[in-house]
Amino acid sequence: INITNAKGMMYIGSLLEPTVDYVFKRIFGHIGSEKITSKFLSDILDEKIEDVNLDCNTFLDKDITDDKVGILDVKVKFKDGVTCDLEMQVVGKNYIYNRILFYWSKLYAQNIKTGNDYQNLKRCIAVLITDFELNNLSDIPKYLTKWQIKEKKYGQYVLTDLMEICIIELPKVERYKENGEIDNWVEFIKNPEVIDMSDKKTNDAIKEAKKVLIEISNDEHERELADLRQKYIMDQKAIEDRGIEIGIERGIEIGKEQGMEQGMQLGQKRAIEKLAKKMLNENIEIEIIMKVTNLSKEEIMKLK
Repeated sequence: INITNAKGMMYIGSLLEPTVDYVFKRIFGHIGSEKITSKFLSDILDEKIEDVNLDCNTFLDKDITDDKVGILDVKVKFKDGVTCDLEMQVVGKNYIYNRILFYWSKLYAQNIKTGNDYQNLKRCIAVLITDFELNNLSDIPKYLTKWQIKEKKYGQYVLTDLMEICIIELPKVERYKENGEIDNWVEFIKNPEVIDMSDKKTNDAIKEAKKVLIEISNDEHERELADLRQKYIMDQKAIEDRGIEIGIERGIEIGKEQGMEQGMQLGQKRAIEKLAKKMLNENIEIEIIMKVTNLSKEEIMKLK
């Protein structure tokens, strides 16, 4: 492809993928991207956010191949003191729900300084974008869900507006488009090639985001860092895939060790069920678990 970048330079090649968390952070967490990020969050939260601070986003090159908690998330502070943690997650993580709550709790705890009163605590928002579907949200016909603490029986009553968690599941987008600006942002993250820079209907912030993407895609050092991070992510996926294969192989071995067909079937079934439960805990899609284990959706759901 031939693309003219923000400085009028011709870029020849493929754009880096915004779903790679390093690339995502360079677009939305880099100083100079404040207008991009404020518009993105405005469209997610459905409220006007005019000013954000990105000064707290720093990391070293060596962090690219590391998975320390929080290194590649984007930290955002609003003008009114509201804080937000924005994370792009490609590889299914163990305890993904615990992880997002942990991010939120860190924001909240850092919100108050020694000697300050609780009344000074500000709203904290955690935004998680996943390139996989979450098991617990599989029956919700939306790709963007927003969560608060509500009364169990009277859901219209919110305990506090200081806590909010937003989750965007990219694989659901085609099924549940919202016909709003957030659709365009998500399309950009999934496939930036579809963004037409000459289309007057495309909002300026998304165009700016693509310009940033073109610039870093045209930078040799940035491409090297993005490639290193993508290789790390692919290695993590390969480890998960190999774990699935080993689980199936071990199930067959257990059956063979029984010395009888019945024992083999029993051992294999137990191993497959154990594997399916582990995959559930790792938030792997139900459809994938069904294909790998040959278990029905009902059998898998009983393992929760």
